[in-house]
Amino acid sequence: MASDAAQKTILKLILSLPSPILRAMSGGGVVYKGGRTLDPRFQFFAHAAKKLPPMSTLSPAEAVAGSAKGLAAVQGPLEPGVRTESLSVEGPNGPIPCRAYRPEQPDANAPLIVYAHMGGGVIGDLETCHAFCSILSRVCRTTVISVDYRLAPDHKFPAGLEDVLAAYRWARDNTARFGAAAVAPAIGGDSMGGNFSAIVAQEMKRNGEPQPAVQILIYPAVDVASETASMTTYADAYPLSRATMDWFMGHYIGADADPADPRLSPDKTADLTGLAPAVVATAGFDPLVDQGEGYAKRLKAAGVPVSYRCYDSLAHGFTAFTGAIPAADDACREIAWLVREMFEKRTL
Repeated sequence: MASDAAQKTILKLILSLPSPILRAMSGGGVVYKGGRTLDPRFQFFAHAAKKLPPMSTLSPAEAVAGSAKGLAAVQGPLEPGVRTESLSVEGPNGPIPCRAYRPEQPDANAPLIVYAHMGGGVIGDLETCHAFCSILSRVCRTTVISVDYRLAPDHKFPAGLEDVLAAYRWARDNTARFGAAAVAPAIGGDSMGGNFSAIVAQEMKRNGEPQPAVQILIYPAVDVASETASMTTYADAYPLSRATMDWFMGHYIGADADPADPRLSPDKTADLTGLAPAVVATAGFDPLVDQGEGYAKRLKAAGVPVSYRCYDSLAHGFTAFTGAIPAADDACREIAWLVREMFEKRTL
């Protein structure tokens, strides 16, 4: 059997093939749904995934191991000039492992960024968003603190959220340690991490605490019981399908939890005024695309400054595919620049 490095090299060679050849290897034809055309490299991965058991048929432990191995093959390298540092932050249930990404030339006027990875509250770890956090750090010229929050089913809602809140408050109290601006950090995340990030901003408002500098919401889950059109149009999408979402929520939400609780579904909060400026990004081939777009529109209607992008050809989870899909890498860099622009606007 080929080594992991050899497999990664082979995969890179395959993905460098012209789009027509990739599509021919992926069942043939163009994947077109809801007015969008899927990137041929995502199409290749989706076709290959059909040979594997769906995540919804796995145990959480099997899903954790399988996703970690799969994402390791497609993630890009650490950005040049960015170094990492292991941290331990005191949380509500003991120490929370975190990782700081520190740029070579930090901007003393840039806020810290606290980041929560994707994974439906059930899978994922500090490696899941490793490359993207380094992109954020390099482009925004600030320290990014990635949070390894507790996961279900061992730790159901609201355990993971409480860890992210604790890490955010710790970062807010320790900005000087990282040479960042003496203001509240930005909060960001993708998918479930985007859910947490939206809730952190709302929790700060509810508790009378300072708003984050920016909220970075990447294909966020903002309504865990959503029935928007994209939930049907992209129900069988890769890597996030409707069945996988239901599997995640089945493990994450306890029997006594209410899906309409704003700490589960931040889109259920009626008043969004006064929340932090937002960078909201969605993926076209994603059951959650309507949720993210709808929340961005609600924020804008409430007077919140919003930069919104939909990457039509990409699928959910694209922040983890920077080493395999050029369009995903481009999207991640654009998102980072949008965050930097938000930072610069706050100093004008």
